[in-house]
Amino acid sequence: MKSATTAAPTRGFWPMRDLPVVFWLLATIVVAVAHPVAPAPRWLLIHLTLLGAVTHAVFVWSRHFTDTLLHTARTAGDRPAQNRRLVLLDLGVLAVLLGVVADHWSLTVGGATAVVVAVGWHGWTLLRYLRAALTARFRVVVRYYVAAAALLPVGVALGALLARTQADPWHQRLLVAHAGINLLGWIGLTVTGTLVTLWPTMLRTRMASGAETVAARTLPVLLLGITLTTVGALLGQLLVATLGLAAYLGGLLMLSPPFIQAVRGRRPAAFATYSALAAVLWLVGSLTALVIGFATADSWAEAGGRFTWFTPFLAAGFGAQILSGALSYLLPVSLGGGGRAVAAANRMLDRWAVVRVTVVNAGLLVCVLPTPAAVRTLCWGLVLAGLATILPLLALAIRASLTVRRGAPPPAREVDRPAPPRPLGAAVTGLLLVALAATAGVAVGEDGLDLPGVAPPLSAGVAATGETTVVQVEARDMRFAPESIDVRAGNRLVIELSNTDDTEVHDLVLDDGQETSRLSPGESARLDVGVVGRSVDGWCSVIGHRRMGMTLTVNTTGTPERAAQPGEHDHAPAGDESAEVDPQAEPGPAFRAHPAELAPAPRRKVHRRTFHVRDMEREVAAGVTQKLWTFNGRAPGPTLRGRVGDRFVITLVNDASMGHSIDFHAGALAPDRPMRTIAPGDRLVYRFTARRAGIWMYHCSSMPMAAHIANGLFGAVIIDPPDLPPVDREFVLVQSELYLGAEGGEVDLDKLESEHPDLVVFNGYADQYDHRPLRARVGERVRVWVLDAGPNRATSFHVVGGQFATTYAEGAWLLRDPGGTGGSQSLALSAAQGGFVELTFPEAGPYPFISHLMVDAERGAHGIFDVTD
Repeated sequence: MKSATTAAPTRGFWPMRDLPVVFWLLATIVVAVAHPVAPAPRWLLIHLTLLGAVTHAVFVWSRHFTDTLLHTARTAGDRPAQNRRLVLLDLGVLAVLLGVVADHWSLTVGGATAVVVAVGWHGWTLLRYLRAALTARFRVVVRYYVAAAALLPVGVALGALLARTQADPWHQRLLVAHAGINLLGWIGLTVTGTLVTLWPTMLRTRMASGAETVAARTLPVLLLGITLTTVGALLGQLLVATLGLAAYLGGLLMLSPPFIQAVRGRRPAAFATYSALAAVLWLVGSLTALVIGFATADSWAEAGGRFTWFTPFLAAGFGAQILSGALSYLLPVSLGGGGRAVAAANRMLDRWAVVRVTVVNAGLLVCVLPTPAAVRTLCWGLVLAGLATILPLLALAIRASLTVRRGAPPPAREVDRPAPPRPLGAAVTGLLLVALAATAGVAVGEDGLDLPGVAPPLSAGVAATGETTVVQVEARDMRFAPESIDVRAGNRLVIELSNTDDTEVHDLVLDDGQETSRLSPGESARLDVGVVGRSVDGWCSVIGHRRMGMTLTVNTTGTPERAAQPGEHDHAPAGDESAEVDPQAEPGPAFRAHPAELAPAPRRKVHRRTFHVRDMEREVAAGVTQKLWTFNGRAPGPTLRGRVGDRFVITLVNDASMGHSIDFHAGALAPDRPMRTIAPGDRLVYRFTARRAGIWMYHCSSMPMAAHIANGLFGAVIIDPPDLPPVDREFVLVQSELYLGAEGGEVDLDKLESEHPDLVVFNGYADQYDHRPLRARVGERVRVWVLDAGPNRATSFHVVGGQFATTYAEGAWLLRDPGGTGGSQSLALSAAQGGFVELTFPEAGPYPFISHLMVDAERGAHGIFDVTD
């Protein structure tokens, strides 16, 4: 057998070995930047990182270290065979990603099969080498690789089945089993086995005595943990899964003494070792949190949700960082060229090492904490930037290595480069960057509270008694408990507020302007009110909560005076007036109308979308803006379309400043879980199967529901009737009402409750299709889908100068006489009802379309079909 030193042919650039990792990392960055428009961005980011980049790297590492540790003899056919395995692996991964995103089951299965074959081939090759090798001290490491290779096909098969199984409880169980096998098995076993020998090598210190014995004893424990976790997940046995995670964590702790001994021999001093150490700490920390999370969960659904929540941190903290650290150490060695070339590459890869590692890990820690959505967004961006620095540095390292190997002197700037900053100073720099991002997030995400007019001072001239009254108040179910507090006049009052609600965000505002921050469920705040000399009114300022009875009264004893009551509006400062509006005013030249054209239903049977709830200031008429609550930045939200029998998987992400939810009328299911209100920063997955045809409304169902709908949270789902004939053009119009608050403000609740809308509009903007008409041609058959989103007013859709040959409403054909003499002049719909009309325009010209409730047409429910020859 040849020694490991004869492996020279593996040195230097090897395209199939080196380039795919770069491709997967670049794709990850592209999806991260384009995540608002990318399909299933969270799933894609995790799988591009773990199934793409890390899996390819694990495939390469395990073969490389097997050859090194077993001193395998290489033949001329080794590299071509490895190339074929890598091509099969990467094409299979690509097919899986495309198949899942496109809901193409056969492509997903084909890709999964290719991955299974490639990994099975790889594992069989390693097993043959293991059996043929002479006694080697660290042959146990290869056993880790073989076990990992045996597990991945199981994980991939579960993943393919997961793509087909959307209904709970099986979806959640399969998800945990699939992720557990792939993360803890394929990646976890390969990484832990490799670090037994690689970690002291990276630190350039002696390997701990008996490390191979510890590794041999640990492998069965780790395999037991993976087995229990998987079986527990598939059987829905929470205790079994918890014991599995605990066993795996125990295995890692068994393996830790040699790891720690190596650190004691020499501390990490390069990016590769910093990153690898951070990755291991994230793995151990995440598993510890998951064990606690599973042990304290009341149900499998709750435990599965916690596992899902931690997955991105495992992907970034463990997966991405171990990949970066390993690449930084192995690339210079793989490039070869002698000590000077390796040193030149290492210098490039160690640039800003401590700053990069600090930014990534401090940013991830901030994201773990219950911080505002804007803070998490900026810190995740900083984490991504820190991880992405590996790509340009890899390119610079390759260039530096090649420069030395060609005999050229290093650039002057490299010779004169000052010594790297001290680790402490670099770490402080990284922390300052994260702190700056968090501060910017707080500033961007701050929600201004609408306070009443000026109120008298709380002390009211009463002398302080020197005593303090401390009161605990709970916010729950749209009430404060207690609702009334008695305080002796002159006492200092301290209110300790706890949000014990399950889903809603609450706060407390007093009539003098004092306030707590908005509290997510489980959070608390302490409000030091000061000396109280008069009665005080308080309320929750989250829109609509005060009107639903969420008020607090502080009564003083010993003084009869009471300040004037604040104004009734809990949504706008006293004295503000609603925005004035002329529905027919001409918008500016840059105005773009909400797209009304409707594409045919896609062929796929499973429709996956992510809806982000965002607070957005939007123009609703020329020169008039309102702060709307939106699905994906628009009101109405995205229009979904499918056929009877199609399945919809909608991920709702609450990026707004208060609790929201979603209710799809197109699906029939128990509402308590999928339609629940989620707090800012949370997400849920809503799955339903379309059983009946029609145009269905979806909307936020959080209370007060009228306010959430009126302020923009609604949209349409179109399910084609089975016998729906083709037409030349299709449009969709969603009618809604706007109850304008102050300019740039939110919905006016007084107008909403009294049903006095300022505007009635199609697709969110007054008279927009007067200014940007909808196009059609003479003789074309045109279908117009209409949904009345309300929340209060009905509609009677009419096309001036047109007659309907077909009308369809609420799942029934009202008129279906394309070639006959019957006709219809309008389609009458109440709130939350929908249908469509079909007509043919007889000659060229402008054809207005309106709600024939004429006062609403004059309020903005008006548009034009521009018909040409």
